[in-house]
Amino acid sequence: MTSSPSSWQAPDANKVKSLFSQVAGGYDKANQVLSVGIHHLWRKKLVQKSLATPESAILDCATGTGDVAIAFKSHLNGKGHITGIDFCPEMLSFAPEKSKQKGYTIDFKVADVTQLFFEDNLFDIVTISFGIRNVNDPVKAIAEMTRVLKPGGRLLVLEFGQVKWPIIDVLYQWYSQKLLPKLGGLITGHPEAYRYLQDSSARFPSGSQFAKLLEQESSLSEVEYWPLQFGIAYLYRGIKKPFNQ
Repeated sequence: MTSSPSSWQAPDANKVKSLFSQVAGGYDKANQVLSVGIHHLWRKKLVQKSLATPESAILDCATGTGDVAIAFKSHLNGKGHITGIDFCPEMLSFAPEKSKQKGYTIDFKVADVTQLFFEDNLFDIVTISFGIRNVNDPVKAIAEMTRVLKPGGRLLVLEFGQVKWPIIDVLYQWYSQKLLPKLGGLITGHPEAYRYLQDSSARFPSGSQFAKLLEQESSLSEVEYWPLQFGIAYLYRGIKKPFNQ
């Protein structure tokens, strides 16, 4: 059975950074194989729900190798001002070349989502995909991402969850516990990183539980969420309140 999300414990930031630095070279290939390509559909859903326009200023946090930032550029036909940040330099090192190969200009910077160096009210859209559960203080990260949003701007979070359908859950648990670490290990040479992926995903709050974390941020309103592929992942969206609210 799936572990209880209430048993989630904040990860050690240095350990998480070390794990990602080790798998950086094989990360994209592992993503493609382990998700059977479904992660492309999830990113597409996030971009659609962001309501981005060519005039949007967008910040993608925990951008990794830049896939979400690149997806925004593709959706906007190369337009939009997009910044991607990650606290793991080894992961981020692959992003500029990937963007360049597509003909896109994206500003990639090393930064920690819990300590953003951007000024207040700067971005129309802020996103984080499969990164919030790796943060040792998600509440602080949410506050920081909301701080740099303009009033009326949109915060979107894409994260793994727990499957609610019993039969699907049994199959997914077998895959994620038995097969995923082995495949991830074969591709990257670091099965422990994919054991961490499975364990953290099984325990991290999802659905209404994570939505409550977003609702605790007083500057956010209209929090919504959508389960993806039976709850394997969830997409969340909140709107920053106007100054007078």
